[in-house]
Amino acid sequence: MRIIIVDDDRIVSSSLKTILEARGTEVVAVGNSGEEAVRLYSEYLPDVLLMDIRMDGMTGLESAEEILSADREARILFLTTFSDDEYILKALNIGAKGYILKQDFEGIDAALKAVMSGQSVFGNDIVSRIPGLVQPKKSYDWESSEIGLKEREIIALVADGLSNKEIAERLYLSEGTVRNYISGILDKLCLRDRTQLAVFYYRSGDSQ
Repeated sequence: MRIIIVDDDRIVSSSLKTILEARGTEVVAVGNSGEEAVRLYSEYLPDVLLMDIRMDGMTGLESAEEILSADREARILFLTTFSDDEYILKALNIGAKGYILKQDFEGIDAALKAVMSGQSVFGNDIVSRIPGLVQPKKSYDWESSEIGLKEREIIALVADGLSNKEIAERLYLSEGTVRNYISGILDKLCLRDRTQLAVFYYRSGDSQ
């Protein structure tokens, strides 16, 4: 796994690089600003970009939005000390793959591996707040998007944070079938990834 670390605290970025490299992760570059994040991502095309949110000049959220507008497949994992509702909601809306707190330092390695495998990673304290952050709209007309009952069931499980394997076990399906279902759902709803699908579900009114 090739990653880039961006944090305006040079001690933090250097410490992260040392720790992750000792665990077998290849850190291809380290940056200290949002502008550097955009440049380094374009130059190295890492598997995962691990980035802080609050930085002088261009913030992590702003740089992530620019990167994702150019590469919708970019895997961006935010690592921050701030759990502000505004930041969490923005990270969800732009399509970040995860949002974890620096207090959960020991969980960074596992979070990177989860993001690399296609999962979205949000700390437990953050996941529990998401339904309250996303204001539901009027109940969505799933039939208009040709979303059937099985697909709606899968959407609800994705919103609950279950992996493809866990959904497959819950619904007695193969992982491949679940992947195909989710891919089809994303196409029908014109969404980028599982994170946006979860936000869409909470806004649909069905989660209430």
